[in-house]
Amino acid sequence: MDGSEHTLEPSGSGRPRSVTYAGYLRLDELLSLQRPRAGEHDETLFIVIHQVYELWFKELLHELDYACRLLGDGDLPQILHTMKRVLTILKVMVAQIDILETMTPREFLTFRDRLDAASGLESFQFREMEFLLGHKRDSVLERYPEESDARVRLLRRMQAPTLWDAFLRYLSGEGYDVPAEARERDVTAPVEPSEGVQAVLLEVYRDAPIVWQLCERLVDLDEGLQEWRYRHVKMVERTIGAKQGTGGTPGVGYLKSTLGRPIFPDLWEIRSRL
Repeated sequence: MDGSEHTLEPSGSGRPRSVTYAGYLRLDELLSLQRPRAGEHDETLFIVIHQVYELWFKELLHELDYACRLLGDGDLPQILHTMKRVLTILKVMVAQIDILETMTPREFLTFRDRLDAASGLESFQFREMEFLLGHKRDSVLERYPEESDARVRLLRRMQAPTLWDAFLRYLSGEGYDVPAEARERDVTAPVEPSEGVQAVLLEVYRDAPIVWQLCERLVDLDEGLQEWRYRHVKMVERTIGAKQGTGGTPGVGYLKSTLGRPIFPDLWEIRSRL
């Protein structure tokens, strides 16, 4: 959209109404949400970057939920298109770290104490995305009060099938002999590797070029998320070193422990057998 006004006709009103660029995007509200606590120059950058991350997390959840529905419908071309969008968003998220790294450790220290106990570990949308992709664990729920909206959303994600579950159901619907224990697994548990599923995936790679393109998009998603984690770890390490994270969180040590953990282990296990 440019800065001009656009005329829309609301359903049933019979009269046109004018919608402006600023009104449609609610810019007055959006631009009022950056409220530095310390008044330091670099705090605005810190807030903007993290708010943008939360917006991207929202969009990723929107797209990945859509991908699950498309898998249920068997609409492979649209699934591939949606996954391409997801992967492009992940690349933008990684690139944003370059901007955050223009802030030096000393510049971060000018306002770090004003963050109190706030920590990126509290991002419930990122935890929702982890759950949707199969990395589920009860310990995450303990970070949020029982009646909070965040905990309600995470519980809903915990009890819902993952993207991998939707993919296995899709393969089963296409006639592949997906093991019953994989199709009927406890969806509240983390996704674990399965020899039976790996046998099906090898068959897909051998006989179904269009379907294995989707497999490769899932591998791209897995790799892209790991790349984002790695860049995030190195950014934190160069900013605070081995210090505790904000609010007494474990910091770099914990973040490093999250590296190298695949979200779709079966797709990695078959690499040496293709």
